[in-house]
Amino acid sequence: MITGIIPLYKPLGMTSFDCISKMRHIIHQKRIGHSGTLDPNVDGVLPVCLGHATKVVDFLMASGKIYRGSITLGFSTTTEDLDGEIIAENYDFKPLTDKQIQTGLNNFVGNITQIPPMFSAVKVNGRRLYDYARHGETVERPKRIARIDYFKELGQSIIDEKTHTQTIFFEVGCGKGTYVRTLAVDFGKKFGIPAVMSQLTRIKSGGFTLDETVTFEQLEKASQNGELASLIYPIGKALENYVKINLTDQQWSRIKNGAFLRFNEVNSNDEFVLLCYDGVDRALYERSEEKQQYKPFKMFNLD
Repeated sequence: MITGIIPLYKPLGMTSFDCISKMRHIIHQKRIGHSGTLDPNVDGVLPVCLGHATKVVDFLMASGKIYRGSITLGFSTTTEDLDGEIIAENYDFKPLTDKQIQTGLNNFVGNITQIPPMFSAVKVNGRRLYDYARHGETVERPKRIARIDYFKELGQSIIDEKTHTQTIFFEVGCGKGTYVRTLAVDFGKKFGIPAVMSQLTRIKSGGFTLDETVTFEQLEKASQNGELASLIYPIGKALENYVKINLTDQQWSRIKNGAFLRFNEVNSNDEFVLLCYDGVDRALYERSEEKQQYKPFKMFNLD
């Protein structure tokens, strides 16, 4: 079984599940999982975990994400992007100045409350919201707290004299679970103007940037040539922020059986430590004040 992380470039038109399905076919392995869903009309960085690395998906998802995209003012849709049906229009608004735009974007920095779009995968009463939406049903959506690290304008906005719309280009750094579509719509609401997210690319996720991503074409070629290993990052890539402890032979023989480690063996005050042996990341251990030891939290690569 292959273990590690591949920073996949997710192309437009594919769901995240489509990507996993295609990767299983290329790599000939079932145990594969992604770290954060991207809508079909969004491209960019999609870290994919193979084998034992599926145990660190949560750590990849917890890291910050960065997106670049555009907001178009003048109309809004059922899906909050260009895929939906238009539900509101206003083409008589006064175009926003750069100062108004940046002030509006700054209003979202920090912890904000979002209501997920109806066309999303959030579950309510055991059903996905998009399932309710497709059947024309409405349901109360749970509010969520999202973290916005920064939200800034990129370059000059474009005013289209033919469509009477204004398109704003942006970059946003945010935490997991943030709906950028909803950010676009809520930005418009600040000015009383219907809005949609008109384009979006994820340029960073799980510590990987767009420049580090691998295309399906590259994967297929590497697989055919027996060079997949050159495209795979170790589990430790998802755990770079943790202190790394190199185990002795004696410690490794104990760790394989889930043994605890005394504080004086670890010599760290960190909540978590990454245990390594023979140059391979083997386990993540958690500090236990009650037991005065470090105990297993995630075990991987025990072969």
